Amino acid sequence: MIIIYRYHSQVITMDVKAQRPEVTSFIRNQLNLTSLAEEIDQTTIYDTFSLDLPIRPDCIFKEGETLYFVDIKTSSVTIDTIARMNLLRELWRRKQTDSQEIQLIIVAKYFNPREEQLAAELGIKLIKLPWSVETSPNKEYHSSGMKITSDKSWKIVSRLLKEKNTSIRQLSLKENVSYGWAHKVIGMLLEQNVVKKESGYVTIANVKNLLNGVAWERPMKNLQIDEILVNFSGSHVAAQEISRTLKEQKIGFAFTTYTSGGLYTSYGFRQDAVYLYLKKELIEQFKENFGAEKNEGIRAVIYSPDRDVFSDTYEKESVVIASPSQTLLDLAGLGYSAMDLANAMVEKYGGL
Repeated sequence: MIIIYRYHSQVITMDVKAQRPEVTSFIRNQLNLTSLAEEIDQTTIYDTFSLDLPIRPDCIFKEGETLYFVDIKTSSVTIDTIARMNLLRELWRRKQTDSQEIQLIIVAKYFNPREEQLAAELGIKLIKLPWSVETSPNKEYHSSGMKITSDKSWKIVSRLLKEKNTSIRQLSLKENVSYGWAHKVIGMLLEQNVVKKESGYVTIANVKNLLNGVAWERPMKNLQIDEILVNFSGSHVAAQEISRTLKEQKIGFAFTTYTSGGLYTSYGFRQDAVYLYLKKELIEQFKENFGAEKNEGIRAVIYSPDRDVFSDTYEKESVVIASPSQTLLDLAGLGYSAMDLANAMVEKYGGL
């Protein structure tokens, strides 16, 4: 992890224990930190305050007058974990010379009820990691064998969003997915408090956790293969003309993310860019058709499909767009930058 601390206008960076940035980003989102929040070089700040503490958290964030001490556990959280974090806070308060607020955070996959209650009484925030994060310090974070964003798993999730309240058996039947697989998907989501189950029926309980988990597991930046300036002055006209031409040429494509999300929700339509799936081998033909000769126009952000996105497309306002299920998955994969539009898609999803 590269940790940055701005101290008296000096920026200090150092390479600390490896930790993928997606994990840090997930924690930042859970804490609702802004882009101004910084990760602090612990060695520098401990030396500054002449501290020799028996415990150091895995990372420290600073935003305004608040310090966030974050401890990421590789095993179950115990009373000893909570006691050590509380000791850290008390010792820090005795050493500090200003009025900074201290917030303790413990991050893990699972918390026992007793420890949850004790943490609440002490004002310690608990954050559950996404289902697919590996927390071992001796390994990189990676996905488990089953991904919630896989084609088969996402069918279950998107069907649950549409039905709102249904049984696991109905989910499996309506999406033609085995009951065992559907049960495993719901089981993972139950562990992360994404869904709740009552009287044999399940429903989405925490949309934020779901979208954050998708952003970590399937970031759209990994699918982006090109960004081309196209010879149009507006994104909606560009999407319409590109759709007309590629349909005539019988080329598989589908507009997605901001372009399709804006059309589905009427939440807003970006004027500076269009976003679409296109096979890599067709990039040069696309440039010949639409590329801007001068350094002007709007951007066409092109993604390479990791599944069949062309068989199930819709057409709205003469623009060929990815299905609602695919659009929501892709919007979630953009992370925080598209969170408002992703939430708008969730709200309208049942009627799409």
